[in-house]
Amino acid sequence: MFKKIMKGGHRKPSKSEANEPSNYGIGHPGRPGSGSNVVVSHASRGALVNSSPSPGAATPPPPPTGSVEPLPLFRDVPVSERQSLFLRKLQHCCFLFDFTDTIKNAREKEIKRQTLLELVDFIQSGSSKISESCQEEMIKMISVNIFRCLPPASHENTGQEPADPEEEEPYLEPSWPHLQLVYELLLRYVVSTDTDTKVAKRYIDHSFFMVHRPFIRKAINNIFYRFIYVTERHSGIGELLEILGSIINGFALPMKEEHKLFLIRVLIPLHKPKPIVVYHQQLSYCIVQFVEKDYKLADTVIRGLLKYWPVTNCAKENLFLGELEEVLEATQPVEFQRCMVPLFQQIGRCLTSSHFQLSLSERALFLWNNEHIVGLIAQNRSVILLIIYPALEKNIQSHWNQAVHGLTANIKKMFMEMDHELFEECQRQYEEKQAKSKEVEEQQQYTWKRLAEAAVERDGGGEEDHMITS
Repeated sequence: MFKKIMKGGHRKPSKSEANEPSNYGIGHPGRPGSGSNVVVSHASRGALVNSSPSPGAATPPPPPTGSVEPLPLFRDVPVSERQSLFLRKLQHCCFLFDFTDTIKNAREKEIKRQTLLELVDFIQSGSSKISESCQEEMIKMISVNIFRCLPPASHENTGQEPADPEEEEPYLEPSWPHLQLVYELLLRYVVSTDTDTKVAKRYIDHSFFMVHRPFIRKAINNIFYRFIYVTERHSGIGELLEILGSIINGFALPMKEEHKLFLIRVLIPLHKPKPIVVYHQQLSYCIVQFVEKDYKLADTVIRGLLKYWPVTNCAKENLFLGELEEVLEATQPVEFQRCMVPLFQQIGRCLTSSHFQLSLSERALFLWNNEHIVGLIAQNRSVILLIIYPALEKNIQSHWNQAVHGLTANIKKMFMEMDHELFEECQRQYEEKQAKSKEVEEQQQYTWKRLAEAAVERDGGGEEDHMITS
């Protein structure tokens, strides 16, 4: 369907179609599903084409300059004539303009923008219930405007080096002054209390959007794949993830295998690219939605985060810790036990970070402020404390940040109150390991000292032999 719409947009209209006003989807007043002609001069009538998004249809080109005249305001006409005026305004809005040239059709563009504003206000005000024929023509007009080919990104086909996504200025499609109002009109129509849902479903049906969903999902996936594995460059990743967040929120249970594969193959690898800071908030929301929908995915998500955990980028690690906390809040004990060893090995490394600006250590210690996470740790303290105790002791003994000292002391106290015997056992093992390490270090130093002395003796003996020989 989507391909047919795109092909239809390039079909040249015949003369019979061009001179038929009903090919806009708007016919004559008084007949069901029809309306009156647009106020244009005869010079523009040859440009009239079908505005319906049906297969083989074409969109109307812009009329010649000066051929479109403003229509009266709704408040300036009797109530009995407003439905007819509504249809005429819809027909005005079926014209599409070239926004790459700001001067061309400037007057007609402004007339269309003002007309769209009036349509939005008319629907929002609820001052007059629109007829079924008006609803049908309105959806046709909306379809003509929003079902379109997207323009290329500003950096494509220019040969220029892509700029840093964090420094790039936001880019709006040139036709956005019209498109924004068209989307607003659709939204106001859908949420209006005056809209009859039975009637609306006849026009906002599967043919309007639902049939395109598989194509849209595939296209979005391809954008993500190219971004992750090829370019690491795309200006709309955050916006796409924001859309997907609301879609994921509506997933039915049990979750389809297709959706789980999307999580594994797309969302988790999206943690790899460098510009993750630009879209991390939206990505984190999508990830957490999956875990909240199906708690069994928590182990997969956590191991995925550990796989892409940054090594030298503390700012990125802070983002990962924030996301990790949200995931752990939705994690059940069984899934937690599957990944807790590698998880707390990584957290232990974060605890001892000495970064002087971004206190990664402090952020990691804040995990113990979360009651749910503390509950999971308490249930598995015999494993977790053994892993992180050396990091806690290292902070107490040598970390430069006083806030980290205080937080570390509080956590040590928490573990001591949780299980005093376990804490003492961990402390004993740590002291034994430290003593053994010190002994090994001393032995190594002694061995190096002996080697140095032997080298000196050998060099001295060599010099004496040389003097005797000479």
